[in-house]
Amino acid sequence: MKRLPLITTFALFIALCISAAYWTMQLFKPPVRAIAAPPQASQPAPRLDAAAGLLGGRTSFAVASNFQLKGVVVASDPAESVAILSANGKPAQAVRTHREVVPGVTVTEVQRDHVLLSEGGMVKRVELPKDAKRQ
Repeated sequence: MKRLPLITTFALFIALCISAAYWTMQLFKPPVRAIAAPPQASQPAPRLDAAAGLLGGRTSFAVASNFQLKGVVVASDPAESVAILSANGKPAQAVRTHREVVPGVTVTEVQRDHVLLSEGGMVKRVELPKDAKRQ
């Protein structure tokens, strides 16, 4: 019984030290900084012939005879690439990737020397003329 006040005093002193340490850390805590995610780098879509090569096959494309490729604008983002095509002897028009040239015919891929068109699920290849190619 004689030691009860001494033990109580010691326990309260420990509680006071813990409380003082906690509030001191709260007072001098550095501010929280905002964390920003790194920007996502866009990667070009894989080419169809490269994918077929991985699987051991060869891609064969039908040649579209009623289309003439006049020029291409290849962008770093494949969705922004543009093909300049003339369909059925009509004047040439600029068409972006995944847009229709004529109803039912869509530009699927634009490369430096050719364009791939999709018509009813069949892929057709239109080559850029030799005189229009730029080295």
